Amino acid sequence: MRAQLAGVAVHLPEREISTAEVERRIAAESAPFRPPTGIIHRLTGIESRHVMGDAEQASDLAVAAARKLLAETGTSADEIDLLLFASASQDMVEPATAHIVAAKLELRAPVMDVKNACNSVLNGIEVADALITAGRYRRVLLVSGESPSRAIRWRVPDIGTFLRVFPGYTLSDAGAALLLTRGRAGVLGSGFSADSTQWQVGTLPCGGSAHPRDPEYTYFAMDGGRLKSAFLRLGTGVLDETLDRLRLSWSDFAVVCVHQVSVPYLDVFAERAGVPADKLVVTIGQHGNPASVSLPLQLAVAQQLGRCGPGDLVALVGMAGGVSLGIVVIRL
Repeated sequence: MRAQLAGVAVHLPEREISTAEVERRIAAESAPFRPPTGIIHRLTGIESRHVMGDAEQASDLAVAAARKLLAETGTSADEIDLLLFASASQDMVEPATAHIVAAKLELRAPVMDVKNACNSVLNGIEVADALITAGRYRRVLLVSGESPSRAIRWRVPDIGTFLRVFPGYTLSDAGAALLLTRGRAGVLGSGFSADSTQWQVGTLPCGGSAHPRDPEYTYFAMDGGRLKSAFLRLGTGVLDETLDRLRLSWSDFAVVCVHQVSVPYLDVFAERAGVPADKLVVTIGQHGNPASVSLPLQLAVAQQLGRCGPGDLVALVGMAGGVSLGIVVIRL
């Protein structure tokens, strides 16, 4: 017996902001500095992203996706044995956001948070799979609520600051929910690697013991060039090793979902990893980078488009700050 993916659902906030609107807002709030016109789209390929309402929290995005999934799968809250909140975002430092989600869903079950930047959902699947396979739980509700729009810097004094906070302008808010149950099909295997010496490449430092209150540390910052170099050094060996262990190749998959930070880097990564372009599910242009929700979003889109269904193999390939790389192979 193993963990079976019984369903996936995604919630996207109704409000969308175009890349042109993002550039206009930066210019309006940063005068006399103005970003070069069209630079964000040229460098990322992103046309729009989703933004949650001012009164919403990360937990609300997760709850919206969870309610949708429970309704679609005919699952009641009292059938859930464990709730995992897996996200780079959170409502607050304490308590675990999983408690807030559970309260809003009126769910009475053990809960915990799983956090590893944009690989949070991927690691959440790994945790759920291990606990279900070990016989601890039968039904695990894995949810994510990503709210990175709250960490975007709009007032930019100079080009150096703009480049440092540039990745924030690619980010998008979203919620996701996955139901994992005990079954015979499902998670076939996974593999993860990391180079934690590169943790300083991308940070959101506020709220912890290092920078508990300074407003300057409430903005997402990253050195995009160093991040790309870090992933190139990390390599794709863990992907090859996992596929070899499972006796699979990329051609065996209906779709390969790869975490997307920009269109150009997706192309570079897919070429280096050997993933055929026709296996990819490209969502970043219209939906931006919703952090750990990126992979369930791609899977949900692929299912809606009829590109994968029951019995098909899918691969979820994640990349995250820290830095880490991982893959989960699932038979639907």
